[in-house]
Amino acid sequence: MSDSNPVHCIGTGVCNIEGGGTLSCFHFLPICPLPPAGMKNQTEVSEFIFLGLTNVRGLQCYLFALFLLLYMASVLGNGAIVAVVLAEPRLHSPMYFFLGNLSSLDIFYSTVTVPKMLAGFLSARQTISFTSCLAQLHFFHFLGSSEAMLLGVMAYDRYVAICNPLRYTLVMSPRACLLLAAATWATGFLHALMHTVMTSRLHFCGPNRIHHFFCDIKPLLSLACSSTRLNLSLLHIVTGIIGVSPFIITLLFYLYIISFLFLKVRSWESKRKAFSTCTSHLTLIALYYGTVIFAYMRPSSGSSKGEEMIITLVYSVVTPALNPLIYTLRNSEVKYAIRKFITRKLSPERN
Repeated sequence: MSDSNPVHCIGTGVCNIEGGGTLSCFHFLPICPLPPAGMKNQTEVSEFIFLGLTNVRGLQCYLFALFLLLYMASVLGNGAIVAVVLAEPRLHSPMYFFLGNLSSLDIFYSTVTVPKMLAGFLSARQTISFTSCLAQLHFFHFLGSSEAMLLGVMAYDRYVAICNPLRYTLVMSPRACLLLAAATWATGFLHALMHTVMTSRLHFCGPNRIHHFFCDIKPLLSLACSSTRLNLSLLHIVTGIIGVSPFIITLLFYLYIISFLFLKVRSWESKRKAFSTCTSHLTLIALYYGTVIFAYMRPSSGSSKGEEMIITLVYSVVTPALNPLIYTLRNSEVKYAIRKFITRKLSPERN
């Protein structure tokens, strides 16, 4: 036995006092309980091996090029939106403040997983330490749940702007916007911290091959030697609340917006203008919430590893790359601000 698992033996004995007052004792062999089955062979796992999307070398080259382009589109596109929102005074409004937060989240979100996945395409064996795995898990769920909450806040912003425009500047004041943004980031951080702490308390003593391209909760739980019932319960209940609650609130806001526009707004031009500010957000909601809820709310036994990875790719890699296109192609103010920003940078002497 190792020093980390000491064996506690119990000694027994019987003592009698004989007629002459002599004390005599009989000692028996100590009782040593047997160790639990399999304890001798259990060693803590110090690193994990990603199996990735595929082990076909020729396909890995094409996937490397594809995801490199998507990652560059995400970083450059979302970075351009953040720069334009900060530089253009006409975009200093609550709607674009939250859009800047969303773009920042998307840059960090894709950076958590994509660079490691790209490195895996170039190497024959991709490993990650236990500490780095927990860090990746934490930041992935921190940024992902923050984005889910932020989409609900953006729906509230559109609800106030369309249904209560006279009080919009009062309700969505700079202080209120900062508090809402801080609340989304803080909620995401605490939600991820819960999963990180619960996962770190598990024992990993057997296989260390993760059937995924990053450290996600479900693949890790399948490798644990200790009970994961509480982890799975928290994953389905708490993560379900974080994902489903903003989605339901967003739907309610948009149902009220649609009913308000059809029942109380008579000008078709006003209706068209109001809908044009919502279509980008609705498109993003359909892409993000649909895949996230489908990934984490269904039971693990009813899905294959390939399906889970494809679903994760959609909301963690593809959606962040599409967000800049969705918001620039459907938003004339953003397009005008980007053109103005690029023109000013390329031709500063004209300004």
